[in-house]
Amino acid sequence: MSLPVLKPADFASDQDVRWCPGCGDYSILAQMKKVLPDLGVPREKIVFVSGIGCSSRFPYYMNTYGMHSIHGRAPTFATGLKSTRPDLMVWVITGDGDALSIGGNHFIHALRRNLDVNIVLFNNRIYGLTKGQYSPTSLEGHVTKSTPMGSIDHPLSPLSVALAAEATFVARSIDAHVKHLGETLKRAAQHKGTSLVEVYQNCNVFNDGAMAYAQEKKQRDQNVVELQHGKPLVFDGGKKGVRLVGNHLEVVNTDDVPQDDLLIHDEKDPNPSIHMMLARMSYPVMPEPIGVLRAVEGIPTYDDQINDQVELAKKQKGEGDLDALFNSGDTWVVG
Repeated sequence: MSLPVLKPADFASDQDVRWCPGCGDYSILAQMKKVLPDLGVPREKIVFVSGIGCSSRFPYYMNTYGMHSIHGRAPTFATGLKSTRPDLMVWVITGDGDALSIGGNHFIHALRRNLDVNIVLFNNRIYGLTKGQYSPTSLEGHVTKSTPMGSIDHPLSPLSVALAAEATFVARSIDAHVKHLGETLKRAAQHKGTSLVEVYQNCNVFNDGAMAYAQEKKQRDQNVVELQHGKPLVFDGGKKGVRLVGNHLEVVNTDDVPQDDLLIHDEKDPNPSIHMMLARMSYPVMPEPIGVLRAVEGIPTYDDQINDQVELAKKQKGEGDLDALFNSGDTWVVG
């Protein structure tokens, strides 16, 4: 018996979507619904786990299993779920505040363990749900309700944090670049190991236009370089490129240098040094990279390894007895 072919509409829940009109979250939701039917995974085998924030309403809007967990702890819930149910496809939906502030430690450890889950981090450089305070990715000098004289914190880069944790798949996309976003989410889903996709997402209420240089089609080509494995880094209609000079990257006019001088992107390099240099490129000094920075295959996953240990323990010691375990070792009777 053949299984029914799923369509994007099959992944839409019956819940009213309660994001502000014009929010970039709608685009991410739409692309996720388009991507999932192509993966061939039954809805009952897909779980979305979220923390707290505007992005974390995501599980309500997907006709799959879902869990709206607690602030910053979505990677922790996902670790337990994937470890005990390795047959499931698990997505973690989080935001810049949820993942990088209270959830920073959990985020880092999920990445370093190479748990086979997909993390989608909505980055709007602001706290939206709590009405406009600055977040860990807000730029220096940014005036918000909690920084009326401008933020003095240096912003975190989600991509740099992920690369420092040796994440095996690291990518960035943009809410308004819908085709690119869909392709990036699909690649993340196909990766074996932890995948991180940072999505530039516009908060049109509390931080409107913060990333217009990358989101608006009329500006994007001049300020963004799309990474393609095995291809040179070029942008602005091919008029400009990026080359490696010593230990830094610089922008050049492609008419002024031979093409061999341009940096060739290698997403599969196990050494993340060049990937880290790409993650540090930022507007307005440099074009910002979108696409897959790093995709290293063949690294053992946390969930596979922990289940291998469980099976080995069963072979060596049997199935075990929980009551016997509770009453073994040093015990005390409280009178």
